[in-house]
Amino acid sequence: MKPSTTAFAIATLGIALYSCMDALMKGLTLAIGAYNTLLWRSLAGVAISGVLFLATRTAWPAKAVMRVHLIRGSVSAVMAVTFFWGLARVPMAQAVALAFIAPLIALFLAAVLLKEHVGRTAIIASLLAIAGVGIILAGQARAELGHEALLGTISILISAVCYAYNIILMRQQAQLAGPIEIAFFQSVIVAVILALASPWLAVVPALEHVPAIAGAALLAVGSLLLLSWAYARGEASYLAPTEYTSFLWAALLGWLVFGETVSLFTLAGAALIIIGCVIAARRRPVPISNVEAAL
Repeated sequence: MKPSTTAFAIATLGIALYSCMDALMKGLTLAIGAYNTLLWRSLAGVAISGVLFLATRTAWPAKAVMRVHLIRGSVSAVMAVTFFWGLARVPMAQAVALAFIAPLIALFLAAVLLKEHVGRTAIIASLLAIAGVGIILAGQARAELGHEALLGTISILISAVCYAYNIILMRQQAQLAGPIEIAFFQSVIVAVILALASPWLAVVPALEHVPAIAGAALLAVGSLLLLSWAYARGEASYLAPTEYTSFLWAALLGWLVFGETVSLFTLAGAALIIIGCVIAARRRPVPISNVEAAL
């Protein structure tokens, strides 16, 4: 198997693990809330990735590398809270479909951060994606899912903006640090940020939730290790399509675990968003050196 093909397969497996983690996290969020779900999963992730990091590390990361860890960890904390808060209020497939606009937002963030030109292709792709989001929202209104679903949708769109910035950071971070180091420091930074609110929001979960929290942490660390390994060996533009497999997993797991059905509006909207992303992916990928300069 070619190295690029191996990276694609590993990235696909990483997305599958992350999708299973999403299902566990949705169940936990419905039971104990988004904040406590993320706090305890992050702490469990620190323990799991910490053992691996201490067993394999050779030296403490350089200051420049730590800066990237801090930035991505901080962005990831906001991204995770807004996504899982929204996920508890909308069907899994709809949440994932809305999150697919992140690569297109990343193009415009790159234009702002890197002073890149946004061409006609990117604009057309973005208009298709916006139309897709509109179709999903129209389906949501037609189904009368309620005010909570609308708030959940807005929260997921905010998360997508954070994820767009994460896309720019992901490839850079993978070039500067190994998968285990990335998993450890992301877990630590997210946990520290969430812990700042623990005096007011933290609640010790019941024992019945511990297996799901531990399972979610294992899946999150495993997914991050696989994706970091893949992105260190393959171009981001080549690996990006693996993200779209998460829609299939979300539809399947949403149906099996939560009894959710995928509406024609969600399917049509997701199709337009994915087409927009594929069109945009034909553009030249962002050079890593320029990303470093922008940060």
